[in-house]
Amino acid sequence: MSGFSDPYNLMVCGVGGQGNILISRMIGRILVDKGFRVTIGETFGAAQRGGSVFSSMRISRKRYYGPLVPKGKASLVLSLEPLETLRLLAEYGNQDVLTITNTHPIQPVGVLARRLDYPEQDRLNAAIMELSRRAWFVDVTEMALSLGAPIVANIILLGCLLGAGVLPIEPGDVEKEMRETFPPNKLELNIKALKAGIEAV
Repeated sequence: MSGFSDPYNLMVCGVGGQGNILISRMIGRILVDKGFRVTIGETFGAAQRGGSVFSSMRISRKRYYGPLVPKGKASLVLSLEPLETLRLLAEYGNQDVLTITNTHPIQPVGVLARRLDYPEQDRLNAAIMELSRRAWFVDVTEMALSLGAPIVANIILLGCLLGAGVLPIEPGDVEKEMRETFPPNKLELNIKALKAGIEAV
């Protein structure tokens, strides 16, 4: 796996209700099964749906690290919300960080109340690109809606991670984890969502 530093610092972010905690835990279990040492720290903003939520994952072949990624030391930001991507990059980014982000915004309460402005998409994308060595932009929300299930946006994003080839995880590893995580009647939809994300990248 080229460019896989040790420890590898993965940050998975979004807002409450998007399911980023689920995919960070799935990634963690898969990597543990493959012999890696993984620690995960979770940070929640406002308790209700819509607050910032992110997981910091330290992944190593050698030893366990503390769960919190040091400032400026992210290896990869995997994000379900573009403004949250930018916030994390401003704090944890560096010249080598990779970014995979959903482009579909979820406007925070301050924007909905017209107290704040949400940045225009082009400006947001440009800022993310400027703060990343490489960035992938995918509207996983729109793709999930096209599958008739907005809830699978997080699984599409997980597929994008596989498609980018930046972690030592294969589609078969994820499908095995899915069979242990999801009930049988949800499995086919989630596998379809995963494949859609792989193809998108």
